[in-house]
Amino acid sequence: MTETTKTKKQLIIFLLVAYGVTYLMGLLAWYGNTKAYDLSVFPTAQMYYPAAGVMLAYLVTEWKDSLLPKWFYICFVLVAAVMMLMSVLAVVQPEQMEMMNGQAVSFWALVSQYAAIGGSILSWIALFISRKNRRAAYGLGWKNGIASIGCITVFLILYFGRVFITYALAGDAGMMLDIFKNPGAFSYLMTLPINFIITFTAFFGEEYGWRYYLQPLMQKRFGMRSGVILLGLAWGVWHIFLDFFFYTTPDRGIVMTVSQIITCVTLGIFMAWTYLKTNNIWVPVIIHFLNNNLVLLIANNYSLEALENQQVTWEMIPSSLLVNGILFGLFLISREFGRKEQDYAVNDCIEKSTGQKIVNSGRI
Repeated sequence: MTETTKTKKQLIIFLLVAYGVTYLMGLLAWYGNTKAYDLSVFPTAQMYYPAAGVMLAYLVTEWKDSLLPKWFYICFVLVAAVMMLMSVLAVVQPEQMEMMNGQAVSFWALVSQYAAIGGSILSWIALFISRKNRRAAYGLGWKNGIASIGCITVFLILYFGRVFITYALAGDAGMMLDIFKNPGAFSYLMTLPINFIITFTAFFGEEYGWRYYLQPLMQKRFGMRSGVILLGLAWGVWHIFLDFFFYTTPDRGIVMTVSQIITCVTLGIFMAWTYLKTNNIWVPVIIHFLNNNLVLLIANNYSLEALENQQVTWEMIPSSLLVNGILFGLFLISREFGRKEQDYAVNDCIEKSTGQKIVNSGRI
């Protein structure tokens, strides 16, 4: 099998899982929405599919590679399959409900939370028992610590800056202080590191697919800047069924999709910048985790219900485009995106421990 044939086969497998499975499950979500079933397991499960697609592609085409972190990949794919099964069961057997915080939730949604926690713990174990050279070969190692922490800090500044600007434009600048007056706010912030450890697989599931795998391919094919913009569009459209049947109601699905695309393109530019700057996939993974979990802090509602049935209107779109475009989109003019494609090496080449052969861990 030539490298070109292998690359095409990998891409086909990735697309079949990342988009094929997502859209099939989206049809199931549509049906569940018409029946008013609890679909809270669907968005979490969907986050696993991009990385599962990458891992299946590599397991099929790179099985003989001694550097392939097989146990970590197999563990993650199995967790993704379990999460997908929980989504199916939430619609097939919706009558199974449990009480949680005084509210009825799908039994399968509750079980999926334990599956995600158990899967994350097992995935950490599988990752740590992999040799350092295996983690490095497939973009799984932590690197460039100072730059990585700096990028995460920049994100936090921009994130809370965006919140303040949004409130200020609405004439409620004082709301920012009200958020932190809630005693639960600091308790919630203190639990975030632990929450990341026990739920990292979901956020890794997206970023290993989008940033580690697809970003280099898109930038090689369309250019450093255009590739990232197109990736943001693809990432936004990937959410379309959730936009119609979970994040908001079907009648607001179009405006939610537009809002989602704006977020994915602009935030995607920033996350691409962090990855280019650090060559560390864990930076966008952590940023993705913070972006999703800080929403509950800003909403002053520490229940996942804050993510459902959001009230998005067309009047919100211009300000969202302006604020996100300035705070995150302007990173597109940074020097990291000015590098020529031939100088772009997201994943370092490393030397196999068994010989002198050099392998390209980016598989592009």
